[in-house]
Amino acid sequence: MHIVVCIKQVPDSREIRIDPNTNTLVRQGVPAIVNYYDLHGLEEALRFKDEVGARVTVISMGPPSAEKALRQCIAMGADEAVLVSDRAFAGADTLATSYVVALTVEKVAEEFGPVDVVFCGKQTLDGDTGQVGPGVACRLDYDQLTYVEKVVDINEQSRTITVHRHLEDGVEVVQTQLPVLLTVLAELNKPRRASLPGVLRAARYKPIVWSTNDFSNIDRTKIGLKGSPTIVSKTWVPEPRKVNTEMIEGPTPQAIAAEVTKRLWSSEAASRLGWS
Repeated sequence: MHIVVCIKQVPDSREIRIDPNTNTLVRQGVPAIVNYYDLHGLEEALRFKDEVGARVTVISMGPPSAEKALRQCIAMGADEAVLVSDRAFAGADTLATSYVVALTVEKVAEEFGPVDVVFCGKQTLDGDTGQVGPGVACRLDYDQLTYVEKVVDINEQSRTITVHRHLEDGVEVVQTQLPVLLTVLAELNKPRRASLPGVLRAARYKPIVWSTNDFSNIDRTKIGLKGSPTIVSKTWVPEPRKVNTEMIEGPTPQAIAAEVTKRLWSSEAASRLGWS
């Protein structure tokens, strides 16, 4: 079984800033991490590697610095890592990104063997659209299962996979044929920590890097800014909410609780909360 995991290096969402002049994310000086949801896809792939000996290949499209994210995946247990990096890919929206990622999956299948399952996170922390995974599935003509919270079984003999999909009104149990692409939720599992042997291997490992020249059939009108019809007209940072805070002190916890209760039940507070 060959499993491909799509990952993305993203800015740490706790420190994201937006340039007011260009309406783009400020990435300089912001720590980069592996997209949170992608790690859950990697963990699920590694579980099948542990159980049935699956081969796990991790792929990413991004700048050369994304090699660090790929080495983290190698440290966790992935077999191979491929970085697709070229200045021609810069400025890609989800349409152009899904095109390049689909080409990468096809090339991985040619280089390392047919692909049975592709894992993606349900969305990325920076774009937050959830469009790339389904876009890749459509381009590859794979069945797609989104919002997966549990993988029940992957049967190589019958070439089927059974999963639980999280819906607004419940859980849907779905079975479909391989190959398949899954977008996964955080509820799927808990990503493992890298082992010491894994860390040592990652320190020596050099990810495979492909550029546009490595894709003989690439259409340059479908990549980068040329292949990205999306236009961001405006972005802004919400203004911080002002909250009035008052410390209530007292000689004992009971006295403080009594004072809080008194204030909550005051006529003004009761009216504001709809209690009167």
